[in-house]
Amino acid sequence: MKKSLKIAGISIGSLVLLAFGIQGFLLRGTPGQSLSPQNYQDKVDYSSVPTLLIPGWGGSTITYKMIKYYQQKNIAQKVLTIWVAPNGRIWTEGNFHGQKNALIQVLFTWNYNGTYHPQIKQLTTVLNYLQKHYHMQKINVVAHSYGGTEFIHAYMGSKYLQDHMRLNKVVFLGVPVEESLSDQLKYRYHLVNKSTDKNFHQLFLEMKNWQLNYPVEIYNLMGSEEGSKTTDGAVPHIQSEMLKSLVKAHPSIRYHQKVYPKTTHFQLHHRTKILNNIANILWGRN
Repeated sequence: MKKSLKIAGISIGSLVLLAFGIQGFLLRGTPGQSLSPQNYQDKVDYSSVPTLLIPGWGGSTITYKMIKYYQQKNIAQKVLTIWVAPNGRIWTEGNFHGQKNALIQVLFTWNYNGTYHPQIKQLTTVLNYLQKHYHMQKINVVAHSYGGTEFIHAYMGSKYLQDHMRLNKVVFLGVPVEESLSDQLKYRYHLVNKSTDKNFHQLFLEMKNWQLNYPVEIYNLMGSEEGSKTTDGAVPHIQSEMLKSLVKAHPSIRYHQKVYPKTTHFQLHHRTKILNNIANILWGRN
């Protein structure tokens, strides 16, 4: 019996160590590579506005192939990784001091909850830290799936952030903002009244009360898995398209929407065509 218990204990311990090892690998952060002015590209606008990268549920370092891709193409540079734990503790690697086309990678040390609400609190802490520590007054955002849901709730739920950190360009990749409507529905504004999603109605009121007095561009990019015109395999289009209803109250928001055919939820942050489109959105010369 003692021998069996010992073997079981060793097995469980090994599995725990393996799990920690895998999690550590997934949360290692993408290495940064500095941009050199001599390698600047003619078709790229090099801006001092940083871009925040937010992964969705279960997202990790591997979520953003775009970091490595943009660095290889001399388009952008990863300058800062910021990790946040469930208790709100933050630690960072790197530094931001106005570098051109700076990328900031957010990593949740645990984002496998049944709801996105814990990450809203954590992301609010991250945004407040970035604003106060680095005095960020304007940001771009690229967010995948629940990462975008968490961001819009965190930002719209904070008067402080609205007053001190302006949004410039926001790129949502398969982001649900309303989760009660049938995936067979086509977007119509009146569906606001059909929604039973309390989180969406909270957002609707917060967006309506947002004292927005500057221009913002929002890009709502969705995938469409092969054989379907209503979903990317994980998020129905209607859940993302309801974003139109949220931004309608603000004429200074320029809203853009695009669906990529034969593109799964995962491929939204991995297909080269989409990465190039995002780069053009954020840093393309007009």
